[in-house]
Amino acid sequence: MPTREQLLKVLPWISTPLLLIVVIALWKLATVWFEISRFVLPPPEDVVAALVDVVSRPETWTVHAHATLLEAVAGFAIALVSGVVVGAVLGRVLWLERALRPMVVAFQVVPKVALIPIFVIWFGFGMTSKVIIAAILAFFPIMLNVMLGVRSVDPGHRDVMRSLNAGRWATFWSLEFHNTLPYVFAGMEVGIVFAVIGAIVGEYLGGSEGLGYMVVVTLNALNAPELFAVIILLAGLGYLLFFAVNGAKRLMIPWHESVSPKDII
Repeated sequence: MPTREQLLKVLPWISTPLLLIVVIALWKLATVWFEISRFVLPPPEDVVAALVDVVSRPETWTVHAHATLLEAVAGFAIALVSGVVVGAVLGRVLWLERALRPMVVAFQVVPKVALIPIFVIWFGFGMTSKVIIAAILAFFPIMLNVMLGVRSVDPGHRDVMRSLNAGRWATFWSLEFHNTLPYVFAGMEVGIVFAVIGAIVGEYLGGSEGLGYMVVVTLNALNAPELFAVIILLAGLGYLLFFAVNGAKRLMIPWHESVSPKDII
């Protein structure tokens, strides 16, 4: 008889297809019963046909998906490096964190989307402005989680390291690094989603390539099935990147309770 842990491990593989079937069935019934216009909510079969057409075009992968993926990953990489460095410094140097807190809070509460036209003016409609937008959106969740992770180290454990005459590097590697890793990955899981959002929103406002650009083109053409198809592609891209980060977390911190089978759901 399978154990509870084994059932929890296979549950998503059973529940996800069932939920998808239910959603698609309700979607189809809604279009039939309420006679919703195909320009507002196309039936599932039209979206599937449009999706097959979109994925069969080479430029979808070589130009648009490639551009969005590159912008999101580059922005996320910049946010990860800068977020870890800044979060670690502010987490350890209390006076610096207090001095910079008003500025950090002010920049954090500014709606980042409102800054996009400024970045487009400064850096043009090319890839640079999208990468910067993705990096800024992903930076704060990573930085704040790293700072929280550094602060969460038990003072008693630091005292133990001091009593063992451990140096700064030994204390960092043996205590702070491993204690902070779960917080880093928590920030990364949020940050990669924000990086994809930043890249797509940047493509909405300018440029001639990317999945966000395809959304604008299909919207202007009132091609609802293809619009839904591109949104499904975007969801797939976000899903892929999120699970890449999640897979890295499972590889790096298999001992942490967030990776345990109880949290797979």
